[in-house]
Amino acid sequence: MNDNSRPSLLTTVSDTPRIRRRKTRSVKVRDLIIGSEGPISVQSMCATKTQDLAATTRQILLLWENGADIIRIAIDSRRDVEALAEIRKQTDARLVVDLQESYKLAKAVAPFVQKIRYNPGHLYHHEKDTPVREKVKYIVNVAREHDLALRIGVNFGSLDPAQAEHEGDPIEVALTSAKEHIGYLEDLGFTNYVVSLKSSDPNDVLEINSRFAELYPEIPLHLGVTEAGMLPMGEVKTRVAFENLLARGIGDTLRVSLTLPHAEKHQEVLLAKKIISDVYAGRFRSVPRFEHDGLNIISCPSCSRVENEAFVELAQKVKEMTHEFAAKKLTIAVMGCRVNGPGETDDADLGLWCAPSHVNLKKGSALLGQFSYDEIVPILRREMEKLVSERGL
Repeated sequence: MNDNSRPSLLTTVSDTPRIRRRKTRSVKVRDLIIGSEGPISVQSMCATKTQDLAATTRQILLLWENGADIIRIAIDSRRDVEALAEIRKQTDARLVVDLQESYKLAKAVAPFVQKIRYNPGHLYHHEKDTPVREKVKYIVNVAREHDLALRIGVNFGSLDPAQAEHEGDPIEVALTSAKEHIGYLEDLGFTNYVVSLKSSDPNDVLEINSRFAELYPEIPLHLGVTEAGMLPMGEVKTRVAFENLLARGIGDTLRVSLTLPHAEKHQEVLLAKKIISDVYAGRFRSVPRFEHDGLNIISCPSCSRVENEAFVELAQKVKEMTHEFAAKKLTIAVMGCRVNGPGETDDADLGLWCAPSHVNLKKGSALLGQFSYDEIVPILRREMEKLVSERGL
């Protein structure tokens, strides 16, 4: 693919007189500028397994041709790195890797990408005796050597346990974590980074990003409602956060996160472009806050971290099964991997945390049992009926 062969789908600043973006510094991702000097860029993430070279390359092409400015790939092993090296030979797309728990892989992936995302909540997993500051220094040194951008990616579903022990409010925990890591990067003299503060609750996304923008007006923000779920509710949740933030000039790059089949992954990109276009044209389709009194289904985006592709079909079955519970004030989480699965299901009334060959059924933080993909839906239904009866819903 030729980087210059694709027509630009970005809405430029000159095209959007209605919105005055806040002044942020520029972060370079190869030839792309993230910040107020560049247009709002759109990102997405491959849902395919990184080691499936044909499928992943095909999906990168699909996302790229539909206007994704940056495409993320999950890297969790040396074999993933080897696959990434082969994928890079097939595409000119701007790539960002999600290091997940393996921060030391930064050096191995650096020659093949333009940006690295790390989650402060995951740095404690490996080399637990090594101070977090030293791990961040390692990542920064790699980024500096290879002229890469970084993203500090704070997610409510996987908050730093060291911070969570001291704070009860997830917004405060997330802000504290972000402040800590900004301090690390600034102390190291590294400024080519963006920050993201994501939750499955659009109201929390709106609040925390508004507060962050006041605290750090110069730092570019990556917006996202993580685990927004399936359409149409996934679009509703995303628009509540994005429309309100973009209208205030907050947000320099963004990702729409939806539960979708592999072949439809580009819908994330198209919806993101549509939201940006709508806001710049003064067309608002959401409300100031997300008000939802009935059933709330949280499901993570279909990405390469999902343990079993059957997760997407399961999420759809849960959506269909729960129609009769639509008026019941319950939260059901359907999560596809170990990264945010534990955190999001802990906060739900009932949660399905999907492993490669079974589904963990949870009631809050308590594990009720492990069941096959084929048998879990009727079991979930019975547990929902119990909750409705117990609570008099």
